[in-house]
Amino acid sequence: MLDYTTNIQYLAWVGYAVCLMAVVRFLPLSSLVKDKKVQHLVFGCAASVFFLWIFQTGIYPGLQVHFLWLTALMLVLGFRWAVVSSFLALLGVTLVGEESWRMFGVNGLLGVLAPLGLSYLIYSFVFHKLSRHVFVYIFLCAFLPGALMMAFKMYLLGGYFYLDGQYDWHTIHDNYLVLIWLLLFPEGMLNGMTMTLMVIYKPHWAYTFYEKFYIHNK
Repeated sequence: MLDYTTNIQYLAWVGYAVCLMAVVRFLPLSSLVKDKKVQHLVFGCAASVFFLWIFQTGIYPGLQVHFLWLTALMLVLGFRWAVVSSFLALLGVTLVGEESWRMFGVNGLLGVLAPLGLSYLIYSFVFHKLSRHVFVYIFLCAFLPGALMMAFKMYLLGGYFYLDGQYDWHTIHDNYLVLIWLLLFPEGMLNGMTMTLMVIYKPHWAYTFYEKFYIHNK
């Protein structure tokens, strides 16, 4: 792995900062001070994701794997608050040394925003185009996107490491991308089980779960 900051990493820092500002601009940040529910959910989810992300493994620096939980995060908080919460988690993981500051922008764009965006697009499509049923919500909005965004994130980061000259494609494929098939089902299950428990016990905590559509009209 390179020991200096590359042009792509600088651009990623700028791109991630711009995306964060664009998202925060439309958020009622005052609710973080006034609304205890928002405080508990945003910071509680950030802490949960942080502790999940520090448990990672890998042979080469940067090619570590870990569970993401980003689909469930988006479903619980909504896309914008999920961006803020995941930023706090990524900041914490970087501060404790599990990720490098040079990779902060890349991790933010490709490892956080891209999976969140994919999860949100799938959720939006399912909500507007398919039957609004609780099982459709759990399987097609939580389980399936959870698995897909893991593969999406790993392919994006694998492509970055190759294009930026960090590793050759053989190393990336044999030590990183080959693990995708081992992570798809567990990641999907983690997100699916999270939202199953959420809609059973705390449906009012899930921003994207509307009882009047998924339960009351059935």
